[in-house]
Amino acid sequence: MNYKLELNTQEPNSKIVFNNILFDSFKVNIVERYIGSVKSRLTLCEALFKVRTLDDQLVPRRDGNMRVKIKGDDFEVYERLTKRLSSYEYKNKLINRKDTEQDYVHFILGLVIANYELN
Repeated sequence: MNYKLELNTQEPNSKIVFNNILFDSFKVNIVERYIGSVKSRLTLCEALFKVRTLDDQLVPRRDGNMRVKIKGDDFEVYERLTKRLSSYEYKNKLINRKDTEQDYVHFILGLVIANYELN
């Protein structure tokens, strides 16, 4: 499945980060909330995502809600993956960027499949 990853679409000095994954037939909007001072190291405190069609219509979850909050063990895995995507090694191409991006996308796709019924 083809995808395009859009990372860190945010305003400067914001404590909210928007990431998008665009697939052939749908897209996933990911919202990360951080706590702490912008001058010091921000800490990820919450991550949620929504699935939309390509024409921006929200896709409801199996239980009728629109968004999924990543929590528990999944949150720890997500936090580790986002740290890799924002690392010095990733930014300066010292690690395989494609593998890092694929790990992130596969993790999110697993959560989408677990929570949504896509036709």
